[in-house]
Amino acid sequence: MVARVRTVAFQGIEVLDIDVQVQMSGGIVAFNVVGLPDKAVAESRERVRASLHALGLGLPPKRITVNLAPADVLKEGSHFDLPIALGLLTVMGVLPGDEIARYVALGELALDGALTAVAGVLPAAVAAVAQERGIICPAACGGEAAWAGDLEVLAPPNLLALINHFKGTQVLAAPAARLEEPGGEAPDLRDVKGQETAKRALEVAAAGAHNLLMVGPPGSGKSMLAARLPGLLPALAPAEALEVSMIHSVSGLLEDGRLLRRRPFRDPHHSASLPALVGGGSRARPGEISLAHQGVLFLDELPEFPRQTLEALRQPLETGRATVARANHHVTYPARVQLVAAMNPCRCGHLDDPAQACARAPKCAADYQAKISGPLFDRIDCHIEVPAVSPADLSLPPPAEGSAEVAARVARARAVQTDRYRPVTGGSAILRTLRADGRPPVRTNADADGELLEQVAAPDQSGRDLLTRAAERLHLSARGYHRVLRVARTLADLDGTDAVRRLHVAEALSYRRIAPNR
Repeated sequence: MVARVRTVAFQGIEVLDIDVQVQMSGGIVAFNVVGLPDKAVAESRERVRASLHALGLGLPPKRITVNLAPADVLKEGSHFDLPIALGLLTVMGVLPGDEIARYVALGELALDGALTAVAGVLPAAVAAVAQERGIICPAACGGEAAWAGDLEVLAPPNLLALINHFKGTQVLAAPAARLEEPGGEAPDLRDVKGQETAKRALEVAAAGAHNLLMVGPPGSGKSMLAARLPGLLPALAPAEALEVSMIHSVSGLLEDGRLLRRRPFRDPHHSASLPALVGGGSRARPGEISLAHQGVLFLDELPEFPRQTLEALRQPLETGRATVARANHHVTYPARVQLVAAMNPCRCGHLDDPAQACARAPKCAADYQAKISGPLFDRIDCHIEVPAVSPADLSLPPPAEGSAEVAARVARARAVQTDRYRPVTGGSAILRTLRADGRPPVRTNADADGELLEQVAAPDQSGRDLLTRAAERLHLSARGYHRVLRVARTLADLDGTDAVRRLHVAEALSYRRIAPNR
């Protein structure tokens, strides 16, 4: 007799169907797991054996073979414990095989039979809905699975409760879908004194999801400004929350199975490796740029990051995807992030301070800033100087306008963009064919490109003349030209106007930075 239990494997956030086949036969007593299991899957034999023993069930003295099909797909993770145990219980006659076949199962077993949380329950539940199956998962992940839609979720705390449920002696209550608990109050922009130009740039960046680079001496408030950006951004839309939560679910970062509601803010240290930032490792896990999907990736002390690591960000920033290619892995994670970076003007940080003049200027600044390549600079929409705050500014009372007022303007601008880029049947041919190349959908001005950008951000004649002259004089690349248009479109949205005018183009050009010669 062969028992079959459905489970899943993961390639990025893509779900692969796995058929767990369990057979007991005569011959030499053995317990083998085949089908390209990794170390964690191979060790499931001992966890399953101990869990069944804790229930008073001993494995028969037979040859047990567990095949994980398809056999040429690498099986990773401890979530195969539960389907293997269910297959054994089915072949032993403890559980009905026809009932088990209606579910996708995943979960890790403790030695006493308890079910512990595993990664990837949310995407597995979404896949189960597509197959019109239910899902069996640990109780700690039940709230996560409930978000997948209309499906039956069994979330037992232990293996005994699941057996009793199928025998009709216990009823497992359906888990409730849970949201992330609201955190404490976000840092308020009212705490930042002075820096009015930087605050304006931060508002523009938040309104259009534009990448932002802040350059200034130590202590000028760059990190303070970046920390206040999440308080200006709108909450995740339902579809965005599901996207982000699936990435965090695969990474095992959803606390208590609660769906995320706030946009991620990731701020890795400058010693982070390339796999940590972009993704990779032995299991091709998502990196910081994917964990920040639909949120903010803050890189403080930008030139201190290894150059190879920074150069690896160029493609994800352009495409919104991070592709990890390894000998046995080729996975793609979403990576539509808003990059916010901060750096000193030179190594000592006091390039423009007459009282603390840099002895090696201007070579010190050129060498330090040369650590950032021109193509990476070109992918950053807004470049601003953040000068040192004067003692006079520090002695002033807090400004009247804080994060709440700025966030309201940002929300209005984002609402305009949501209506503009929402694909509708029978609408613009551009919108109907949007992202035919497989790239993420356009949701903000920072995502618009090509013919769509020319259509929605075309400036008036005066603005176009100004942009043409500036592009020639500043030697803007085609990418830089289009990024000026994107920022100008956002400035018009903040002003509540449909037309992109000369003043919008002029302000957008003021945020373009001329990098030093390399």
